[in-house]
Amino acid sequence: MRLIERSRVDFKVRLSPRAAAACLCLAASLAASLSAGLSGCAAVGQCGLRACTADTTITAQVRALLAQSPALDAPNSISVQTDHGVVYLRGLVSTPYQIAEAGSIAARVSGVSRVQNLLSIDNSR
Repeated sequence: MRLIERSRVDFKVRLSPRAAAACLCLAASLAASLSAGLSGCAAVGQCGLRACTADTTITAQVRALLAQSPALDAPNSISVQTDHGVVYLRGLVSTPYQIAEAGSIAARVSGVSRVQNLLSIDNSR
């Protein structure tokens, strides 16, 4: 039986400010994606640091407001993604009122230029 030795390699990478901003944007996007679906900065290669930060902030604010709304409590499932100020709402809710309420809440957040409300009614409930 052979044992395989594990080795560790340390290295440093120098990045231009633009590349560092893209990496930071990608890291923020991945962290948010892992925590609650795809979030801000969907087009990492196309956003600058300011646009990415703004999208991530908008997404967080919309999620927080949706979570505070008693009308949108579980079992509703709403995913929020922001790309250049446009908020995309996806998921399933129970009533048409909840679709309208989620869209209205998202539109109130500062920096939102448009809301694409792609929510559907879950008929299985």
